Amino acid sequence: MAKDTGRKIVASNRKARHDYVIEDVFEAGIVLSGTEVKALRAGRASLVDGYVGIDGGEAWLENVHIPEYTEGTWNNHAPRRRRKLLLHRDEIHRLEIKTREKGHTIIPLALYFLDGRAKVEIALARGKREYDKRQTLREQQDNREAQRAMRQRQHR
Repeated sequence: MAKDTGRKIVASNRKARHDYVIEDVFEAGIVLSGTEVKALRAGRASLVDGYVGIDGGEAWLENVHIPEYTEGTWNNHAPRRRRKLLLHRDEIHRLEIKTREKGHTIIPLALYFLDGRAKVEIALARGKREYDKRQTLREQQDNREAQRAMRQRQHR
């Protein structure tokens, strides 16, 4: 069997960039059981309510939904169990210090396979206020309109 190469995205948290200001991004390995890997390879996962907690010097991915593998037997996994993240000690320490500041949290952005290994992209983020969200949407809409106008002008 040929080894997988490249990045194959399983799930992404698109709403995270709308709700949070992303300050720093990390790539972490994730400890999974066999049926979880098979469920991910089938392309099924949800990062919507997920977050990362630091407990005892270890990073844990919590509340991420990886559904049970349909072909699994009695040893299937629990869909929302805690999953350990594989990060360097200094990265965990830096994240722990930053999350103690008011308004900061660690959220998963994407779950993917990189060269056959399951990885999760996590971000140190700060929550946006409601008016920040509206301002971001307005800027995106203005950029789209400007691009549309420039395309129409080039075609004439």
